[in-house]
Amino acid sequence: MILTGVLLAVFGLGLVGWFAARGRARLLYTGRGSMHSMPAYHGWHMALWILVPALLAWGVWSAIMPGLVEGAVFADPAAASLPTDPMTLGAIVSEAHNLASDPSATAFNPEARVLVEPIRAAQGRFGLIGALLVMVVAIAGGGYGFTRIRADFRARTQVERAVMALLLAASLMAVLTTFGIVGSLVFEAGLFFKDVSPIAFLTGTHWSPASTMGANINDNFGAVPLFWGTIYIGAIIAMIVAIPLGLMSAVYLTQYASGTMRKWLKPMLEILAGIPTVVYGYFAALTVAPMIRDFAASMGMQNPSTESALAAGLVMGVMIIPFVSSMADDALAAVPRAMSDGSLALGSTKSETIKKVLLPAALPGIVAGVMLAISRAIGETMIVVMAAGAAANLSANPFASMTTVTYQIVQMLTGDQEFNSPKTLSAFALGLVLFVVTLILNIVALRVVKRFREAYE
Repeated sequence: MILTGVLLAVFGLGLVGWFAARGRARLLYTGRGSMHSMPAYHGWHMALWILVPALLAWGVWSAIMPGLVEGAVFADPAAASLPTDPMTLGAIVSEAHNLASDPSATAFNPEARVLVEPIRAAQGRFGLIGALLVMVVAIAGGGYGFTRIRADFRARTQVERAVMALLLAASLMAVLTTFGIVGSLVFEAGLFFKDVSPIAFLTGTHWSPASTMGANINDNFGAVPLFWGTIYIGAIIAMIVAIPLGLMSAVYLTQYASGTMRKWLKPMLEILAGIPTVVYGYFAALTVAPMIRDFAASMGMQNPSTESALAAGLVMGVMIIPFVSSMADDALAAVPRAMSDGSLALGSTKSETIKKVLLPAALPGIVAGVMLAISRAIGETMIVVMAAGAAANLSANPFASMTTVTYQIVQMLTGDQEFNSPKTLSAFALGLVLFVVTLILNIVALRVVKRFREAYE
């Protein structure tokens, strides 16, 4: 709490330093008549010298402070009677930390209340030490920055270098995060493939990770039904809904709709992309799935299931209509007007121009939008969790219950599971396959978009 409060003081000190350095640089500018950098750059230079070292000190102290607090608590006489079992001790200390931060919290271990006051005392003491350290670093940095204010000092160069370093760090953060995700998936999937053959995993047709007591564990981890369910729901049923509706809406908005109609319809269509997927899941489970079950029963099916691939696919198709429509809209709008004008001048009708000129010319962009929509659909979780079911069926019946890769990942990583078991590690193998497939689809779609843009630039 103290360390959080000291951040406000540091930012306030940085603001004061900015005004002080800027005022000092203005006085030098008035006295000499010429300076290398404008006064504002001197202000930013001093603010950086206050903020950057102070924030680094705050981050380092925040990282080491929990260890110091824990050491002080265990050194307190109140901790002498605690059990030595690491698991029990960890649970007691965790409850004591919760009580220290929230006195109204409940504790299952009475020993936890003994540690509350030592924890609060240690946190207050080390928090105060950290606050003083951060403030000293901030003042020292500000003092150094103030001594650099001179008429010939290249403050602008220093500030621009700092900004470039900040932009580079922000760019690398996204790249490093991606590498971290890939690295964790590959590592955990590698542990899984030590027990299960990759060939059996990618080509097997029986998925029953709970039944790991058989003679051959490879027979229980055949993921083909999961891949089929993912493709059937996300790339077939959903696309049957999304491609015609998305493409026709794009054609209407770009070729037939008036300016007023487009102004109202396009935002209404794009609202679909802003609806949370859990809302789509509830809609699929509570509205669409019962309707499909009743329809299947009216067709003579015996005991139709409420959970079905068709229910999940239909709602998923509605969800990704904006993806297809937006990309098709941009692709049609990017076709040179001269092509449609030439077609109309030769006597073609509006519909003939759209079918034989505009759609073929915009086809690369439309295909790219469809592929991006597929990659979005096969990664969807909430809709399939709430409407598709958990049965790993290798069937083409749209009224049957099916499962997908994302559903199984959720099931494997939730609840009380052994993290190092093949059952749990299979979620990382499934995630790796899903990541690779989605990455390939995105790369192909981006290359198609790039060629499409180059064709009309």
